[in-house]
Amino acid sequence: MARVLKAAAAAANTAAGFYFRLQTPIRAGRAFSTWQPLRQAAADVWKLGRLNHVAIAVPDLPKTMAFYRDVMGAKVSEAVPLPEHGVSVSFVDLGNTKMELLHPLGDESPIEGFLKKNKSGGIHHICIEVDNIKAAVIELKKKKIRSLTEDTKIGAHGKPVIFLHPKDCGGVLVELEQV
Repeated sequence: MARVLKAAAAAANTAAGFYFRLQTPIRAGRAFSTWQPLRQAAADVWKLGRLNHVAIAVPDLPKTMAFYRDVMGAKVSEAVPLPEHGVSVSFVDLGNTKMELLHPLGDESPIEGFLKKNKSGGIHHICIEVDNIKAAVIELKKKKIRSLTEDTKIGAHGKPVIFLHPKDCGGVLVELEQV
């Protein structure tokens, strides 16, 4: 019995010590984020806005549009061909953001190449709004963030856009769009 009581007391002390360590504040060390200085610099010249859309490359645009419209009950726009970008697009309205469904127009489409590697389709890029795309591009270039093109182009919403290299953005293709 004494042995059991000693074991129970030891367990209680250990648990109490553990609980105490959980409540003891830990001295904060240096933050290792590389994004914070970029954000501080950006705030003076341009501002990062909300997530505009998530773009999804799809092998069958009408089928995917029907899924989101008929099965999921979302509002889905008509498909619009954008030959200058080599894609047809349809937007799925989610209330707080959108999904952009992308389907290739021709063999030279960048989406065609994506679908050759990803037969079922998948997330292609994210689009984030900025209030001054020209200033954003200048600042990001100073920070050694590459873009896929030298200049902005007019995107699916009729606004200037530019794509940032995924190797500089944590493996994600990022589109910036002027608001």
